[in-house]
Amino acid sequence: MPIDATRRETFDAGMKVREEVVGAQYVARAVAATNDFTRPVQELVTEYCWGAVWTRPGLGRRERSMINLAMLTALGKPTELAAHVRGALTNGVTVDEIQEVLLQTAVYVGVPAALESFRVANEVITENTDV
Repeated sequence: MPIDATRRETFDAGMKVREEVVGAQYVARAVAATNDFTRPVQELVTEYCWGAVWTRPGLGRRERSMINLAMLTALGKPTELAAHVRGALTNGVTVDEIQEVLLQTAVYVGVPAALESFRVANEVITENTDV
């Protein structure tokens, strides 16, 4: 189903934000892996998550990143968490702030989920910073 003009603007804005937050290479890999079956979900994520929500003025990218780290920990989604740890660093979230968000999740989500997120985040942080 082709995207109409208004939705195209939202999609394009979403693609821009998505590339800025998680990186153009990450997005290019996701797009390259898209086929007829996965195209609808990639379009949905880009248009609605990145285009309709991440572009809203109510929260900054730093805050959205920190919220995502907590939610992805709660949901137990390590692959998405890794992408969003990279995005959080890009959005100016400090390593100390990432640590605090994940400690907070240990209390409210559970220690096993937080431990897994600490492992994922440590790997990403080690690859992307001088820590």
